[in-house]
Amino acid sequence: MMGLETKFLDAGLRVSADAAVEGYASVFGLRDRGGDIVMPGAYAAALERLAATGGRVRMLWQHDPAQPIGTWDSVHEDAHGLFVKGRLLDTVARGREAAALMAAGAVDGLSIGYRTVRAEKLAGGGRRLLELDLWEVSLVTFPMLSAARIARKAALPDAPTLAMLTRGIEAARGALRA
Repeated sequence: MMGLETKFLDAGLRVSADAAVEGYASVFGLRDRGGDIVMPGAYAAALERLAATGGRVRMLWQHDPAQPIGTWDSVHEDAHGLFVKGRLLDTVARGREAAALMAAGAVDGLSIGYRTVRAEKLAGGGRRLLELDLWEVSLVTFPMLSAARIARKAALPDAPTLAMLTRGIEAARGALRA
């Protein structure tokens, strides 16, 4: 993922009790801390390409490609920005940790990982981002755009419930092997 750009946004990310996560990963027309402004339609071509090829936008932890923590089931542009909705995986240790950190309020940001396809320089610095090749949306500690936040967040099962579930899965595996 060398050369991949990232944008952090605080856009009301929410995680629900069923491990669903949703919020705006990007909001149109707002200048971020790097001076860039994402314009409406910037993701349209990338989302069309992904749909045509069966590709997916990945859900990562802090932009680390070695740490997927869930799956984005829906990624789309609306009049406000890039809205994402997905699920944390409670079978992944980092997914459980992310849920706990979000529940505690320690992590509540979203950030996009992308390559710039088309942009215009802005007077005084920064860019107007017109077309982006979207690769991933991460849950992050420090979003570049303060409007990119988790709007709904999940509470994953507690440790005793997870331990019981793990024992049940292991018992089922053993039975299948026998």
